[in-house]
Amino acid sequence: MIRILLLMLVAVSASAQRELTVLTYNIRFDDPQDGADAWPLRRDFLAGQLRFHAPDIFGIQEGLHRQLEYLSEQLPAYSRVGVGRDDGREGGEYSALYFLKRRFGLLDSGTFWLSETPDSVSKGWDAALPRICTFARLHDSLSGKNLWVFNTHFDHIGQEARRRSAELILSEIAKKNILGEPVVLMGDFNVEPHEAPVAVLLQKFRDARAGTQEPPFGPDGTFNAFNFHDPVRRRIDYVFVSEHWVVRQYAVLSDSRNCHYPSDHLPVLARLMWGQE
Repeated sequence: MIRILLLMLVAVSASAQRELTVLTYNIRFDDPQDGADAWPLRRDFLAGQLRFHAPDIFGIQEGLHRQLEYLSEQLPAYSRVGVGRDDGREGGEYSALYFLKRRFGLLDSGTFWLSETPDSVSKGWDAALPRICTFARLHDSLSGKNLWVFNTHFDHIGQEARRRSAELILSEIAKKNILGEPVVLMGDFNVEPHEAPVAVLLQKFRDARAGTQEPPFGPDGTFNAFNFHDPVRRRIDYVFVSEHWVVRQYAVLSDSRNCHYPSDHLPVLARLMWGQE
């Protein structure tokens, strides 16, 4: 009996070493005009939601510096990387990455702009606004392996910008990931599954929703526009993964409080397993 219990504990420990939970979340920028859905009224619930679901790594979009500082204060178990898109420092919206301090070591990180000049603050093609992608190369102390995580937010207006942004991200990943390590790409892509930028990304990555071992959980869509009583059908937030990963579970989280969502987007969560080598 004791031997069986020990074997079970070993199996659970081995499974934990192979599992990784990632989450992408457009948290909606701090806009005082949001009224009953303004940031001060929803921020505690949003932080609590992240604590409860406890992703190992999560990426946020649209967060302003003061919002990121609040999340870092509320979630001290996580380290953060990223810069504001307006000046490469603290100005404007971030596409920041958070990762558990106790599990991951930071090997490399940075941000590039989705434009013809990705190494400098810029706006690309027909985009209405500057757009960025923040990345981190991490060492996972549980598995002993390294991985890359990319987090982005595509433009909401420019169709060419969205397609070119997808092509640029594939190019940047190829340049940086010369060792062919596992990759997770997440964010608000402002496109639905049938549109061209998704097709570009699917040339190299898998959509976690399509590849999950268990059926997807939660609404089909991810953008709720703070309309609590309407179905959520528009899917524009994604987790894409390289071939190294097994997607065990995928969910769109529709947590709410008093008929209010914590953001105008629903977070997307994926539980991944390191593939056998």
